[in-house]
Amino acid sequence: MIIVTGTVRARPDTIDEVEALSLEHVRRSRQEPGCISHSVHRDLEDRLRLVFVEWWADTDALLAHFGVEESAGFVTAVGALTDEPSGLSVYAAEEVPLRDLAPGSRPPDGSGTA
Repeated sequence: MIIVTGTVRARPDTIDEVEALSLEHVRRSRQEPGCISHSVHRDLEDRLRLVFVEWWADTDALLAHFGVEESAGFVTAVGALTDEPSGLSVYAAEEVPLRDLAPGSRPPDGSGTA
């Protein structure tokens, strides 16, 4: 799975428009093949910052998303409404079963063998 996190900080006079564009973008993106989850959140410590969290099935799905015309249009539109560069990070991840994280499931030395 591929996890993407992103941030954008709107100007005070553009936050409502950035929020509306962001909601439109995530709702559209959720319909794309390989999109597991796509959401936008308001930063409670900085009311002008929006945080995006995306889960994609694989790199191909994410690259296809980046190639969608509407995605490029979103980046351009939001970029015009901000005063600072947006942030984007991409991570490859695998799910770890909760039982593997439970107390006592690993020896104290962290070797991973019981």
